Amino acid sequence: VFPTQIEEIVLQHPQLSGQYQLQVMREGLLDEVQVRCELQPAPGVMAPAAVEEIAKWVQHRIKTLVGISTRVEVLVPDSIERTLTGKARRVIDRRTR
Repeated sequence: VFPTQIEEIVLQHPQLSGQYQLQVMREGLLDEVQVRCELQPAPGVMAPAAVEEIAKWVQHRIKTLVGISTRVEVLVPDSIERTLTGKARRVIDRRTR
């Protein structure tokens, strides 16, 4: 899986900002991928049901186009940590070595 494959999908949804992060974890013998992405800045708070629908949409698109199962977390703007230059770390490997 290339991060740019996930980026393409995140950028396709009009309510997502394009900021995303992949977290790779190991559950037993299998690796698990969690995709964290941010909503566009907007006035007011989005209903939890609407946020869940966006997460399901991203999850379905990844499964269909990339072929892997993921967990998707949709976050409020500026939730993903950025470096001093303003870029987010795209892949975080949380597997034990």
